[in-house]
Amino acid sequence: MKSIEQVIESQVKRWQAMSPAREGKAKPSPVVTVSRQPGSGGRLIAKGIADRLDLNLFDREILQGVAKSAKMSAFLLESLDEKGLNLVDDWVSTLVNERHLWPDQYLHHLMKVVGTIARHGGAVIVGRGANFVLPRDGVFRVRVVAPLEERVRHVADEFGVDLSEAKRHVVRAESDRRAFVRRYFNADIGNPENYDLVINTGRMNLEASIEAVVAALSKRV
Repeated sequence: MKSIEQVIESQVKRWQAMSPAREGKAKPSPVVTVSRQPGSGGRLIAKGIADRLDLNLFDREILQGVAKSAKMSAFLLESLDEKGLNLVDDWVSTLVNERHLWPDQYLHHLMKVVGTIARHGGAVIVGRGANFVLPRDGVFRVRVVAPLEERVRHVADEFGVDLSEAKRHVVRAESDRRAFVRRYFNADIGNPENYDLVINTGRMNLEASIEAVVAALSKRV
């Protein structure tokens, strides 16, 4: 299994190879952010969207790993030209000023990492409050939810634990995510106004959920 450093190095090389082909592009590749309740299947939907639209997938572990490493954050930022760097700095400054944030080192790196990925385009970004970092234009924000009982069953099946242990995991993870967004972005992760599309996987299967995002995205971009 590739390390986070290897994943990012490979991605940067792809971006560099694609740069000449991008110059004549009339329409930029889309950026999709996926926020999800634990056990809702959001990660699978994100992967399905990326596969269907041939986009790069950046999950929570990758974002968190790079944001915690100043060296990796700097390496990622170096993939942008001066104009791109200025835009990322503008995003960070605007977010800090509009939300009255006092970013610590982790948040500072996280915002720049997410901004860099979005600047390159053609990406599905999972978690880490990405939908609260990026400007609304050019980004499609998805929230994946499901009834608690179904999410608990999914987690129990996935990790091979009993329902009580699965429920503790789901409740704890959900609380942590809500607290993360509240702390760093002064926002409510569950507010539907923060998203372009909310999908309930208790009512839609995986394929239908992916189709819904692809269809909505095609009408919006």
